[in-house]
Amino acid sequence: MTRRFVDLSITLENDVISDPPFMRPKITYETHQDTVKELQHFFPGVTADQTPGGEGFAAAEWVTLTTHNGTHLDAPWHYHPTMDARDGEPRRAITIDEVPLDWCFRPGVKLDFRHFADGYVVTEQDVEDELKRIGHDLQPFDIVLVNTAAGKALGRADFVNVGCGMGYEATMYLTTRGVRVTGTDAWSWDAPFIHTAEKVKATGDTSLIWEGHKAGRDIGYCHLEKLHNLEALPANGFTVSCFPHKIKGASAGWTRAVAIIEE
Repeated sequence: MTRRFVDLSITLENDVISDPPFMRPKITYETHQDTVKELQHFFPGVTADQTPGGEGFAAAEWVTLTTHNGTHLDAPWHYHPTMDARDGEPRRAITIDEVPLDWCFRPGVKLDFRHFADGYVVTEQDVEDELKRIGHDLQPFDIVLVNTAAGKALGRADFVNVGCGMGYEATMYLTTRGVRVTGTDAWSWDAPFIHTAEKVKATGDTSLIWEGHKAGRDIGYCHLEKLHNLEALPANGFTVSCFPHKIKGASAGWTRAVAIIEE
């Protein structure tokens, strides 16, 4: 038996559109020659030509970003101050450093919703039908990944507006069955805001805003956003590894999400 790894993470870079303009990451690259001043902090007077090889000190990068740039795992704290109201008295929502590691290395299942129109809100019935189609019996702690049309739109100017979203009832369908980590290749677990805004304007129903995220008020769960390469995965039979960066009190953490397939 061999083990195959499938990278499910996008590459963090300056020139590929993966976020709205106001929250895009910025990476400043320093060459070995650029960091000689840092070297001189520790070794005063040493010049680039005096270093081994004469090429200077160390390549390095300065990165400005939010915890929601790149492929990342959202904690329940991101959605609402409390969670688990369905079980009685709500409790404080956990932050990313409090997410159980046991949630983040589990069998995966992929739901293929690429055929749904941009802005479509996935229902409970849609999830049930897809699980039946692929012949998967959902188990507690399965990591459920949603393949949308956004997976192929990364880098396009309209990326944040592409793909379907998971609604309240679809999210609750998963979490009431014990799922605690989900994921999408779209910018958001919910339908793109541009489409939701039109519905809110037409109906006045603000409960439509972030309805999939806000399901975390009733059952706390995490979701991965801006996954990539989900098209390369089978419907099931793989393991997902998605341990988040440990940031004190944060709403999310960057992750190198990977699928592991035993063949």
